[in-house]
Amino acid sequence: MTTFTNPILAGDRPDPAIIKVGDEYWMTYSSFEAAPGLLLYRSTDLVNWTYVTAALPKPIGNTFAVDIAEHDGRFFIYIPFIPTPWSTLTDASIFVIHADAMAGPWSDPVDLGIRGAIDPGHVVGEDGKRWLFVNGIRRIGLTDDGLSTVGELEKVYDGWRYPDEWVTEAYALEGPKLLRRGEWLYIVSAVGGTAGPATGHMVIVARSRSVHGPWENHPRNPIARTTDAAEHWWSRGHATLVPGPGASVDDDAWWMVSHGYENGYRTLGRQILLESITWTADGWPEPGVMDIGGELEAPSGAAPQHPSAAVVDDFSTLALGERWGFHAPSPDELDRVRLDDGLRLTGKGAGIGDTSPLAMLTGDHSYEVEVDVDATALHGEAGLLLFFNNRLFVGMGIDGQGMRSYSGGIRTHWRQPVPTADRLTLRIRNDAHIVTGWFRADGGEWERHYVRYETSGYHANTIGDLLSLRPALYASGEGEAVFRDFRYTPLS
Repeated sequence: MTTFTNPILAGDRPDPAIIKVGDEYWMTYSSFEAAPGLLLYRSTDLVNWTYVTAALPKPIGNTFAVDIAEHDGRFFIYIPFIPTPWSTLTDASIFVIHADAMAGPWSDPVDLGIRGAIDPGHVVGEDGKRWLFVNGIRRIGLTDDGLSTVGELEKVYDGWRYPDEWVTEAYALEGPKLLRRGEWLYIVSAVGGTAGPATGHMVIVARSRSVHGPWENHPRNPIARTTDAAEHWWSRGHATLVPGPGASVDDDAWWMVSHGYENGYRTLGRQILLESITWTADGWPEPGVMDIGGELEAPSGAAPQHPSAAVVDDFSTLALGERWGFHAPSPDELDRVRLDDGLRLTGKGAGIGDTSPLAMLTGDHSYEVEVDVDATALHGEAGLLLFFNNRLFVGMGIDGQGMRSYSGGIRTHWRQPVPTADRLTLRIRNDAHIVTGWFRADGGEWERHYVRYETSGYHANTIGDLLSLRPALYASGEGEAVFRDFRYTPLS
């Protein structure tokens, strides 16, 4: 028997959307302000996933929870964009992109004209008409080509109300995902709030014989929830149900993909979780186990789970999407990058808060990152960070005169003695939230930064932003910095 442990995709990958296409599964997740966005992964066993492409090279806003649909042999991703300082949007707006194959190429975003809504979920009614459900739960009709709307948003489902004594963040009825099995149409939704208390987020189910309702709530809602803060996975929710490998829609072997925070490691963001689903004789989905924090039986035929891997990047190419992404970029952010004897990053802004760092996701509890930083041609500063957002980060940079140290999103008072140099190799170790720094010049001996930092509080409940702490490279000011020989090493 092959087993696996959650997560199936580590690191900050919230609001997973998944579709089964033949014998393959395709998945993406909310990319928020990162670019490129909507990274697409492929799997044949639901346990091991391979990056394929980014469906959204240039987001036009903050990219929230999407839905993937196939209709008449064509593929669609319905996307809610939230306004950002650099976008032209004035309200939450739902767009769609489309392609002949999941691997792309994907179209430019098409504005559906839906305002003030997020979390679209696509479904085809019993009459063949297409619909889009959104948070609320409301719905609106789609044209046959799925590229424009018919009518107005209308309320269609009130959700399921949990007991008042349950401790949650907010009711927040959202994330509708719809599926048809047998004579029933099911709507799988999230309530309870995304972050907040560990016991908040949950998965609820309702069903109807018609896309027009009425909707009957699952008699044993919620079908997934963290009931105790001692559990391994917190705030479980935002789920999609799919048939297992080799199974058809009418078979009993189904699986649920959702997200959750790891107990003690909220800094890693919401990670993607997998659990088995069975169907009762009266046609309701039920979880295979209640606590998914241990070793679980894998889907039939699954390969052994891939371990976390080290990364060595000489920047001969730039693995945008697969490895790197800009945080909160402007539309022309890629113009800041060129590859020539390393990664040359043009300075931006007056400090870290407005630099749009180049960051990578991680799902490891402990790791080291190091990179050679050359600020010779930069009138500003450049360096290596563990970056949450533009208000919260930790790390160090150089400006040719000395070292600047950062903690809690501000420059610290500590003046670290370093050689007066335009080029240093920097190293950061995150050992279960304890962050230590090192530096060296000209390939010499490593010298340890005098101050260590504790980062267990660098997460959404601290700063109110649904992101994660991740390694990042930054350059501010004028001119360009050069980064060479980047290394990421997971630590056991």
